[in-house]
Amino acid sequence: MDQSVGKRKTCSVSAPEGPECDIGGSGANQPPTTTSSNDPVRLKRRLGLMEGVAVIIGVIIGSGIFVTPSEVLRDSGSIGASLLVWGLCGVLSLMGALCMAELGTSIPDSGGDYTYIKLAYGPCVSFLYLWVTVFIILPASNALAALTFANYVIKPFFIECDPPEEAVRLFALAVILLLVWINCYSIRWSLRLQNSFTMAKIIALVLVIGIGVYHIIWKKSDKLSPAEIWSGEQITFVNLAKAFYSGLYSYAGWNALNFVTEEIKDPIRNMPRAIIISITTITIIYVLVNVSYFAVLSKSEIIGSSAIAVTFGDKTLGPISFLIPLSVSLSTTSGLNALIFSSSRILFVGARQGQLFSLLNMISIKHLTPFPSLIVVGCMSCLYLVTTQMSALINYLIFIEASFGALGVSTVLVLRYKCPDVARPLRVHTYIPVIYLLLSALLILTPVVKSPIEALIGTGILVIGIPAYYLTANWTSKPPAYQKAIDKLNNMTQKLTLSVPQED
Repeated sequence: MDQSVGKRKTCSVSAPEGPECDIGGSGANQPPTTTSSNDPVRLKRRLGLMEGVAVIIGVIIGSGIFVTPSEVLRDSGSIGASLLVWGLCGVLSLMGALCMAELGTSIPDSGGDYTYIKLAYGPCVSFLYLWVTVFIILPASNALAALTFANYVIKPFFIECDPPEEAVRLFALAVILLLVWINCYSIRWSLRLQNSFTMAKIIALVLVIGIGVYHIIWKKSDKLSPAEIWSGEQITFVNLAKAFYSGLYSYAGWNALNFVTEEIKDPIRNMPRAIIISITTITIIYVLVNVSYFAVLSKSEIIGSSAIAVTFGDKTLGPISFLIPLSVSLSTTSGLNALIFSSSRILFVGARQGQLFSLLNMISIKHLTPFPSLIVVGCMSCLYLVTTQMSALINYLIFIEASFGALGVSTVLVLRYKCPDVARPLRVHTYIPVIYLLLSALLILTPVVKSPIEALIGTGILVIGIPAYYLTANWTSKPPAYQKAIDKLNNMTQKLTLSVPQED
């Protein structure tokens, strides 16, 4: 790990393998955001409070709210239970995000869960996190957002049938490549796009909420009467857990700001504020959007719809119903942009720690962006476009993502025990991570009984990562031919992307 810049208290964490890890690394004490010809080539602190809120909202409000409401309603059994699930998922996400805020304000490095897992559990476990992140979590999440974008863009042209899969794939591929290029070319462009689309998606969701309020107050909708709200099938614990699974998928990304800690201005002040503002806002919006869906559509219409927002718009907006798929496209584009922005930083930090190829620890000397990491993120995301079945991707993704999310939160307790003397400007009450971990354990283990195939596939990929760790990151004395090939690959990457390793 890179040595700390400046003087500050560190806590060495002994690990079974590899060098010791220090809390406090190359991301701390960054120089001012102004640049000159003498500035080192490194990531700059350009994210203020509003940009932090935009990143979190951009990552979370994406495809989920337009894909999963039917799944939540189907598994929860009634409208009332469904609304409770959406609210409680927001509370659970806020608890996890506050734990991340404690970690982010006490550990200045980017990388999010990866950085904290490496400090708490050692290099092998952190490598496994990188392994599943690179091969499952990031590409599947990006592909889901891109496919949702493509479906909603093309759907108005195929009213009476489903869009061709080839067209959906091409549109999804195009938006991934475009956003990767923007993030490679300019962080400023990416942030402007993020801020603009985040505001656009909030306006669109407020429009949906306004239509729902109109139907409740002026059209006297009877779909939300007490008898209707709580009528439905009997709830089972397994189905309720699956409903939480679908709801939490829509809140995925509450830890996104921790991936870019080194690029946040005054993180001790701005991180917790951005987290509380954004997740509270999202929870309120999600609940109200679902109330609007329930006020206009019947339960059978919601459960049977593959594009619930389009169904909602067709029933309420008439000739201007195209505004709904347009707004969904903006929303998912914003979410995908935020995912690409934050996920590339995980690969960047993993390479800086020596657990991924060093070419991923390179920054464009012209644009000061992690160019190679962004290219890899884009390529891996495109590979997952081999299927357009979004429900299969969600089931495949969520077991592993929820498992490592819980592991990341657990590092709050582990690092408090291992490093009690490290300054923690924000310290959450112990019951918050404990409750989060207990609920996560129930939610992770219960659906495995009913849907074991996806869990087995994810676990299989995780197990394969163990020998991969010993053949790559833990293999210090590599054969000369192997090392020579890596050096040639690094040189070629530097020439093609005009990039150099980060300077301290």
